[in-house]
Amino acid sequence: MDFRLLVIATLSAVLGGSWAQQEGSVCIKANAQSCGECIQVAESCGWCTDEDFLTTGESKSARCDDLESLKKRNCAKIENPRGSYTIDRDKPVTNRKKDGTEKLKPEQITQIQPQKLTLTLRSGEPQTFDLKFKRAEDYPIDLYYLMDLSFSMRDDLENVKNLGTDLMKEMQEITSDFRIGFGSFVEKTVMPYISTTPARLINPCTGNENCTSPFSYKNVLKLTDKGDEFNRLVSQQQISGNLDSPEGGFDAIMQVAVCEEQIGWRNVTRLLVFSTDAGFHFAGDGKLGGIVLPNDGKCHLENNVYTMSHYYDYPSIAHLVQKLSDNNIQTIFAVTEAFQPVYMELKNLIPKSAVGTLSSNSSNVIKLIIDAYNSLSSEVILENGRLPEGVSISYKSLCKNGVEGTGENGRKCSNISIGDEVSFKISIESQKCPAQGKSETIKIKPLGFTEEVEVVLNFICDCDCAAHGVPGSDRCYNGTFECGACKCTEGRIGRECECSKDEVRTEDLDANCRKDNGTDICSNNGDCVCGTCECKKRDNPEEIYSGKYCECDNFNCDRSNNKLCGGHGRCECRKCICDANYTGSACDCSLETSTCLAKNGQLCNGRGDCECGICKCTNPQFQGPTCEICPTCPGVCTEYKECVHCLAFESDEKEDKCKDCKLKIIRVKDRDKLPQPTDQSFPLTHCKERDASDCWFYFTFAIRNGTKEVYVVETLECADGPDIVPIVAGVVAGIVLIGLALLLIWKLLMIIHDRREFAKFEKEKMNAKWDTGENPIYKSAVTTVVNPKYEGK
Repeated sequence: MDFRLLVIATLSAVLGGSWAQQEGSVCIKANAQSCGECIQVAESCGWCTDEDFLTTGESKSARCDDLESLKKRNCAKIENPRGSYTIDRDKPVTNRKKDGTEKLKPEQITQIQPQKLTLTLRSGEPQTFDLKFKRAEDYPIDLYYLMDLSFSMRDDLENVKNLGTDLMKEMQEITSDFRIGFGSFVEKTVMPYISTTPARLINPCTGNENCTSPFSYKNVLKLTDKGDEFNRLVSQQQISGNLDSPEGGFDAIMQVAVCEEQIGWRNVTRLLVFSTDAGFHFAGDGKLGGIVLPNDGKCHLENNVYTMSHYYDYPSIAHLVQKLSDNNIQTIFAVTEAFQPVYMELKNLIPKSAVGTLSSNSSNVIKLIIDAYNSLSSEVILENGRLPEGVSISYKSLCKNGVEGTGENGRKCSNISIGDEVSFKISIESQKCPAQGKSETIKIKPLGFTEEVEVVLNFICDCDCAAHGVPGSDRCYNGTFECGACKCTEGRIGRECECSKDEVRTEDLDANCRKDNGTDICSNNGDCVCGTCECKKRDNPEEIYSGKYCECDNFNCDRSNNKLCGGHGRCECRKCICDANYTGSACDCSLETSTCLAKNGQLCNGRGDCECGICKCTNPQFQGPTCEICPTCPGVCTEYKECVHCLAFESDEKEDKCKDCKLKIIRVKDRDKLPQPTDQSFPLTHCKERDASDCWFYFTFAIRNGTKEVYVVETLECADGPDIVPIVAGVVAGIVLIGLALLLIWKLLMIIHDRREFAKFEKEKMNAKWDTGENPIYKSAVTTVVNPKYEGK
């Protein structure tokens, strides 16, 4: 059955089923047995609570359908609860000036609005609310400087010793409430990271260098607003040393993040400056020193020193990201140029972090911190806590200068200056109801800020009408009557919960589902449930099987013009019930006769019958929609030509020749006086005909008030006879001219021939050569013979 439904759904989509139908099919295919199940299928699904809504053969799940379909099926009461949201705490963002007389505490400053909302979610229906963020002016800042005190950083320490007072002066331009702290780190105090020989544990440096004992992390100065105190304590610090190149900075960052009380963090902007000239160890590297326990992410400071570096492994990057985010700490990595690429990759993994290039001796550290802070604070990125199962969230940002962002870009706005206000549209949608249907709470906050928005989620898991259900009702054998239908207890089935699931199919019950004791159960269009046919549902909600044996449907009636019942009726139990003025098996025969009226007001021009609004011409000569066209019939001009000529121009012979002509003749002087079609309110025909004398006459023909009315131009247009003399003279002249032309041609040809013959004679004469000295036929009488023996002696 699932495969057949899939095929039907595919064909429906290919044939162009509407979106409403597709949504309706979702509601129908869900086979919801209660109102609560129905409203969780899709936003467009509703449940009809009318008690007499279902027809014979329809299953209880037919009450669940898309809203438009339920209205078309004349459901009066539709259960369709909608989601909503309310704002519980909406304190406006703070408009505060740095030079103002009023000094607000950090908890009195508001940068995000609203602060708390309650959303009521229905499955598939998103709820959207606006969130506003504004960077407050003169917002307090806590900055903790965490420095690598390995031997390679000895020249950097000198420049950091005066950092406190110098940084205080620079930060006065940003905020009047600034605090600074200091901490240092080297490495885990086990091999192979440091040398554990007694001498090296006292002084890890070689040569004449005097270094302090190695340590993992030390909190030197808790956050304070006294820059001089910072300078004094930092001046007392000494460089230490270790064996390998990477440092144990991740251990120090973790302790700075989680030891809020020891560090002295306030709920303000928290900055952590991490200064080093080397790489870092991370989770797994502790195995080199025999340390395999994962970092627990808890504070282990005793006397401001990290005491568990030899016990717990380095934290992973993901673990650090979580703790920094949870504690709203923004990190600035101040590293040398050689390691900048490494820390740039790390920055991409840690939200709200920045990387600055530290000079070889840290002389530019103040400028680096100021630039990094401005970069971090100019961008706001929203994040949310863990979402309940089935709940999704999407963001759309509305930033400065009309810039909008969606998807991942919808979470953030950049280039925000102090005092700028940006907003976000946040949509939260639930795809299903939680198992217990209880409320959930999620938090939304901008990264690096302590303020957050609390969103309480309530879920619509059942209809309002379910609260008025009647358990043990007489209408239900084993169930609760609610929302117009029986909601069966576990293990029961049927419209009235009359059957157990174990006895759904038996031969006795199936016999009640066979029409006329046939072999087909429910006409192969339904399922036999508890001896009653429940008809199958189709993807198209407009198409319904019905009847006691599902033998009826409303989509297998005759069609016309590819429309069910021709579009002029409704299909009931495979027969068309036609609208008024229509008849026929497909309601394709119109009883309207207005389409058959000819121009003369007669049905089919009196030459046919009007059938289904179309003329069937009885005279084969006539055709057309109203039997007015006759291709072989003479026109009115030809038909009335003789009568018009007789009445208008043969007055002497009227009585004999024109006695059968029943025309009203009206004479006019010229053609301009004839009536025009635009001047009349009745059909008018213009005619031009020729009489026996080859003369033209003009008239118009019209029928007005039953009278054949003819307007005739009283003057005939006859052609003038030909002039004989010019014609004869022209013919004679033509013959003479032709004869002369022929003689001239003959004479010219003879002259040409004679000249050619004379030229030929002259040529032959020139070529002849006559010998006049000797007669060519004379022969001498003397014969001379030469003696061959004669030698001339």
